[in-house]
Amino acid sequence: MNEIRVLVVDDDFMVARIHSGYVARMPGFRVVAAAHTGAAALAMAAEHRPDLVLLDIYLPDMSGLEVLKALHDVDVLMISAARDVSTVREAMRGGAVNYLIKPFTAAALTERLQQYADTRKRLTAIGAEARQDDVDRLFGTQPIAAPLPKGLSSATCALVADTLRESGRDLSAAEAASLAGLSRVSARRYLEYLCVAGHAELRPRYGTAGRPEHRYRWLG
Repeated sequence: MNEIRVLVVDDDFMVARIHSGYVARMPGFRVVAAAHTGAAALAMAAEHRPDLVLLDIYLPDMSGLEVLKALHDVDVLMISAARDVSTVREAMRGGAVNYLIKPFTAAALTERLQQYADTRKRLTAIGAEARQDDVDRLFGTQPIAAPLPKGLSSATCALVADTLRESGRDLSAAEAASLAGLSRVSARRYLEYLCVAGHAELRPRYGTAGRPEHRYRWLG
């Protein structure tokens, strides 16, 4: 999949620079521009056509919520100190894909960006038509029942589950990693979890010599 192009919008120049730095460190993401007013945000969105906008609400010329409503064909992650429910509700109604309250850690933004990337990847993998279980996973209405171990992401776990299920065959950790765009170590951790949760099974494949190869098959 091509890199995800990001427009950062914040009225504070330094904050915009910090957020841009967070994004730039994420594999698969690239900051295409930074804007500090609502008008500049709309102009840069039209010029650069980003995939994702990190959008502050408190802008000097207009509300970020107004910018959200004026944007088209782009996903928006709201980033703001505004925490009143009416603002959060309006952001949701406006189509924001997520909402992150300031102040936050680099890890919190990284997690949101990874979730966004995982969702885009799963959408691409579905193809032209989605089944109901595909939609349920995308909207988070079909979570995996067993609690995830610390350090594992539910979005990435769903990606690995989709990869294994849609392969139609058993996969090694290396094969699953290649298909899902993950490291082998990460893929193996998620595959092992899926086995514990009862969604997959481990099937050793014995060769002519040495240790058996661990392969994983989807159970559902």
